[in-house]
Amino acid sequence: MRIRLTSVMVDDQDRAEHFYTDILGFVTKHDIPLGDARWLTVVSPEDPDGTELLLEPSSHPAVKPFKDALVADGIPFAQFAVQDIRAEHARLVGLGVRFTQEPVDMGTVTTAVLDDTCGNLIQLVESHL
Repeated sequence: MRIRLTSVMVDDQDRAEHFYTDILGFVTKHDIPLGDARWLTVVSPEDPDGTELLLEPSSHPAVKPFKDALVADGIPFAQFAVQDIRAEHARLVGLGVRFTQEPVDMGTVTTAVLDDTCGNLIQLVESHL
């Protein structure tokens, strides 16, 4: 068994696609119209057949209070691995990304947290193992 797909709930799929592809560097894998929404997934260009991230519309009434509570408490919704967190942080800051946590060394990992512009906090992690 392996993880094939996971999702992040986004307020706006067009804005999310721009952020996750043009800013973070993922590539669109599937973009299938589904009425008012799309089945929109992105993948890492380093692993195009790997785990897909579904940019899922956050239209369910339970989503907004859930996301608002996570953001208010500073809790990231998802985590992405990076090779060099300080270089990635500098690159993203240069592109205008807002970080709620600058890179912090935590022993076996260094983490940073960014705002994805779609209602989520995302944690970046560099492993030192």
